[in-house]
Amino acid sequence: MGKEPAEPDWPPLTGREVRWVLARYGQPGGAVVTWHSPRPMSAAALVRAGRAEAFVKRHHVRVRTAAQLAAEHAFAGHLRDRGVHVPAVWRTPRGATTVRCGDYVYEVHDPAPGADLYRDAPSWTPFAGTAHAWAAGAALARLHRAARDFRRPERRPAVLMNSCAVVLAPDPLAAIAALLRRRPGLARSLAHRRWRDDIARYHLPVIARAAPLVRALGRQWGHGDWHPSNLTWDGTGPGAGVASVLDLGLANRTCVAHDLAVAIERSAVPWLDLADGGRAEADLPAVDALLDGYADAAPLTGEQVAAVAAVLPVAHLEYALSETEYFADVTGSPAGADLAYDGYLVGHARWFTGREGPALLAHLWRRAARPPAAP
Repeated sequence: MGKEPAEPDWPPLTGREVRWVLARYGQPGGAVVTWHSPRPMSAAALVRAGRAEAFVKRHHVRVRTAAQLAAEHAFAGHLRDRGVHVPAVWRTPRGATTVRCGDYVYEVHDPAPGADLYRDAPSWTPFAGTAHAWAAGAALARLHRAARDFRRPERRPAVLMNSCAVVLAPDPLAAIAALLRRRPGLARSLAHRRWRDDIARYHLPVIARAAPLVRALGRQWGHGDWHPSNLTWDGTGPGAGVASVLDLGLANRTCVAHDLAVAIERSAVPWLDLADGGRAEADLPAVDALLDGYADAAPLTGEQVAAVAAVLPVAHLEYALSETEYFADVTGSPAGADLAYDGYLVGHARWFTGREGPALLAHLWRRAARPPAAP
């Protein structure tokens, strides 16, 4: 959430806990935790049990249910069947992909192959170089190609969930009001905020321009959280390629342009530099490398790039709302909720009306107007 490490929201996984979990997957016996994830909003660990290794993740049911995880696991299986390197999801002897104990749901995956080069990097960390950005763009194109025929419906809005439902709604304010009626936690988190005024000022003008361009491209599933630390790499040098794709927790039925906009928003702007009145200048070479890598692996039209430019200032909208709800109503962190709402939902959209944001958008619009490169 910032440049300084944060205390975790959830207690770390214990050896006794992971032994109980692995036993439910048919792996009884001793198990030890070899690494805990430093991400404060999750509880996850690498575990060794004899010769077997596993990645174990725990979710509170107010964050993820077994049904919600089933959608992620179905998408992971679909991608694996089509050659995308996604860690395999474990199944219990009865075929379930999750187990539950009290208010917690657990999932287990094979460890991802490759080097986890960005394991300890803070959120919003950019790519280490343009070669990594190019490789990430090509890998995202391969994921989109593989996802085209995944027909599962869009996931319903929830805590810590990505979507473009509000952006594509005929009346975005009415769509948010409907969310508040269905999600009392979100309603409570926004009750004291002037959210209608903020959305009308910073988001609605962008949506009016972006929605027609995005709708024209059609819908399909995407990753929803494409950034360097959700990838592993086939080497440790500046020219390393992508070895595996991690964490489909925000995957949903959006569209190619929205997923590309999220990838740029996550990795090409040093948002943490905005703290204390600082500036954040987009890494334009990394943006070009990401899009060049994508175009090398799959067609990328001017219409798609134009839709990326149009939707980029609001690509974070739904996730930022869900993160505000998470801090305000699940973990009970007023400071986290303020940061999610003021710094993220409003602050990131406001950045696109200042000095650095319009420069990024102008760069993308110029790229959209260029003739497509020869294959």
